[in-house]
Amino acid sequence: MAVYEDWSTERAAQVISENRHLEGATMPILHALQETFGFVPDPAVPMIAESLNLSRAEVYGVLTFYHDFRREAPGRHVVKLCAAEACQSVGGKALAQYVEEKLGVDMGSTSPDGRVTLEPIYCLGLCACAPSALVDGQLVGRLDRDAIDEIADCFANGKSFGDA
Repeated sequence: MAVYEDWSTERAAQVISENRHLEGATMPILHALQETFGFVPDPAVPMIAESLNLSRAEVYGVLTFYHDFRREAPGRHVVKLCAAEACQSVGGKALAQYVEEKLGVDMGSTSPDGRVTLEPIYCLGLCACAPSALVDGQLVGRLDRDAIDEIADCFANGKSFGDA
């Protein structure tokens, strides 16, 4: 389970400053902000734009183009379920429905209680071990109903998958 800092403009300014010198700094800054806060809050967009001498639209375009960036805080647990072709070919779509049912959250959403965020991801590089997922930052290959049940049990007990 990832632990994120609460949003503050001061901390965001520090993150931006630490990364603005990098080549193609928009992406590294967005990644660093998301690693720090769990998402990229809307007030960060003008801060990044000003720091990099870009328009707000340019920064917003990058932020919204890439599926991995979140604009809202994630749940306490994040499950990224592979939706690429290799995983789909071995029953990934049916498994995704089971995950939604078992965790009580729709794909691309966070549960109402803030416990879990379920997101699609388009290839984890575990094609030979499909279907796969990234659960609280831990890769899981050969995902099946038993593993999903175990994940759900961990979350219900306030633990991250792999901490059991």
